[in-house]
Amino acid sequence: MTKLGMALAAVLALAAPLPALAQNVLTIGVRSEAATLDPHWTQLSADLQVQEHIFEHLVDLDSSSQPVPGLAVSWQPINDTTWEFKLREGVTWHDGEAFNADDVIYSFDRLKAGIEGATASPAFQLAKGGKSWVNIDDYTVHITTTGPYPTMAEDLAMIPMVAEHVVPGKTPSMDFNSGAAAIGTGPFMYQEFSPGNRIVVTRNPNGWGGDPGWDEVVFRPAGDDSARLAALLNGDVDMIDYPPTVDLPALRENADFVVSTISSDRLIYMMPGYRHMEPYITANDGSPMMNPLRDWRVRKALSLAINREAIRDRIMGGASLPARNIVPPGFFGHVDDLVADAYDPDAAKALLTEAGYGDGFRMTIHGSNDRYINDARILEAVAQFWTQIGVTTEVDAMPRAVFFSDLIRGGADGFPGFDSPKFSMALTGWGTVAGEATYTVSGILETCNAATGGGNGNFGRYSNPSIDSRSVLAKQTIDRDARLALLQEATRMAMEDYALIPIHFQVNSWAMRAGLEHRPRTNERTLAVEVSRTN
Repeated sequence: MTKLGMALAAVLALAAPLPALAQNVLTIGVRSEAATLDPHWTQLSADLQVQEHIFEHLVDLDSSSQPVPGLAVSWQPINDTTWEFKLREGVTWHDGEAFNADDVIYSFDRLKAGIEGATASPAFQLAKGGKSWVNIDDYTVHITTTGPYPTMAEDLAMIPMVAEHVVPGKTPSMDFNSGAAAIGTGPFMYQEFSPGNRIVVTRNPNGWGGDPGWDEVVFRPAGDDSARLAALLNGDVDMIDYPPTVDLPALRENADFVVSTISSDRLIYMMPGYRHMEPYITANDGSPMMNPLRDWRVRKALSLAINREAIRDRIMGGASLPARNIVPPGFFGHVDDLVADAYDPDAAKALLTEAGYGDGFRMTIHGSNDRYINDARILEAVAQFWTQIGVTTEVDAMPRAVFFSDLIRGGADGFPGFDSPKFSMALTGWGTVAGEATYTVSGILETCNAATGGGNGNFGRYSNPSIDSRSVLAKQTIDRDARLALLQEATRMAMEDYALIPIHFQVNSWAMRAGLEHRPRTNERTLAVEVSRTN
């Protein structure tokens, strides 16, 4: 048992009965602290989950990341290149002013113009498809694209609305964090932002969605796993996100606590490099060799050598779903009959021999040590599995800031305007935020093309024209059945070719005190409206 596990057992054994929940106040311990309340400033989950209590979108995503009405009550294409959005009437901003189409146009224009200093704004969603927009009347907006554009609703689910009568003239980010510009339409209103300490929001008495269930919600940052768990055990917080996976079994078995889980939209996978020569692959004697990962049989052998069930049970505390898909069950584009490869090291060795690598080779694999759940431990396990079939594998895990910079553009042969990934095999992740496979097929399976945006997450530089053609056509196909067929064909081709090597979908977990129930979300965010009392 880990030291943290022993501490947990001791606290559970000795603690007095937990006090009752504070009246109508929900306190949430979060792993990552929000840095800004400006909803156009960033796309980090830690920021978004707080912002979404205050600001809303035309299109919401339900707990399974499927589009549902938000500030727009309906949307439909009225011709091949124009979508019509009907806005919700009777909605007011927190200061009492009415929400209407002018606010939508202003929000789009603010993003399109660019926000100085913004680190990762959602403006790219407006650039996709060459979108332009116009208000037809106070409650009707038309958005036009350069061609058919089926994922308009999913795009707009990522663009929050801000108030035209409030935001102009305000300093981006700073005036949101102070509360001066943090006027939204959401179920909660800004109360306090104390960096390093807490963020507090209070119930919006005039919210169009009804009573959100809590008078006050407090977000308290606790980046250290043991500190966050201790805050829950001691009653300092009512619930936490990302409970340590090693302690999930003990929490589940204790009547004073409840654990909620859901399969995440985040795929964890190994991304092979496809250059003719790879810098981190050599023959057994250390001499250069042609890249063996370009042979699909080698990629399949590496997949068969991974014991995904052992990773799930021994590293993830049961909190993972072994995978051979690129989107989880229930998402648009999931292929039901693609099941995770069973652990078969003998078959893996046979495939290596068939491909001409029976004597193996040497490889260094890279990844982060602070981004995904147990990322460094998974990387070590994969290295051990591959070494056991004759591919001598070493690990280089590093902080995420260093890893992602090198993963994206750290290659020695890169130059301005042409990013060259550095690594030969890397553990990384991809979240399908909008609940459907179009983004994932385009992002990690299409050939990388800076001009079109295709393959923007394809850091191994895999390329398959048959997949490209289906992905491009899917992005132009309005008919859902036809688009589904294209996405599933592209996914099946990629998985049969082992374009990448899926390991698992993360399972999102939350732990809370008894007396609460929680509707978990695939996108990892913690929303107070989805937490309620059971007594």
